Amino acid sequence: MGLLHDTVMPLIRDHGVIVVGAITMLESTGIPAPGESAIIAAALYAATTHEFGIAPLVAAAAVGAIIGDNLGYVIGRSIGFRLLRRYGRRVGLNDARIKLGRYLFERHGTKVVFFGRFATLLRTFAALLAGANQMDWRHFLVANGLGGVVWASLYGFGTYMLGREMHRLETPLAIGFGVIGVAAIVIVAILLRRYEAQLQREAERAFPDDQVSEPTGSPAS
Repeated sequence: MGLLHDTVMPLIRDHGVIVVGAITMLESTGIPAPGESAIIAAALYAATTHEFGIAPLVAAAAVGAIIGDNLGYVIGRSIGFRLLRRYGRRVGLNDARIKLGRYLFERHGTKVVFFGRFATLLRTFAALLAGANQMDWRHFLVANGLGGVVWASLYGFGTYMLGREMHRLETPLAIGFGVIGVAAIVIVAILLRRYEAQLQREAERAFPDDQVSEPTGSPAS
């Protein structure tokens, strides 16, 4: 939160939507960056100040996400698996999660790429994992493009409209909406954690070997 307030917001105020595009590109490449927070903050800023339009903001975020994902895919396809095995634990990708990623991409590759855009950890590493798991690039490109556009539109336009309405509301009502939003995020996080544990058990059954081996084929998904 401090990074967003102290560094990202001044950049957005000074340089506009190009900063949001750059941040989403970095995040999608596999570098942990506040892409979702940046587009939400920028959309709220646009709603209250009107210093730039929401359409250019959404376009910049979508283009940045798509370009970053393709860069991440190329990196993943060439050296991604070795990077994941060596450094994955530092960013929360242990052997169990790498195995889970392999399981998911072999069975639901396009769905993971599309819906992964809306999950914090997957948004950063989905493209890298897709390349590392040898996902077909054509399927990846379609899912990635659709996911990037829908994600940017949902968060950008949605936050912009919400920001304009919230600006007109009395403070107590705004606080009430904030409490509801935080509660919803907590509930979703708990459900995702439980679902991840279930999927990891399925991945262990599918790949029962202790060592995570590098994929050699090209998943059809």
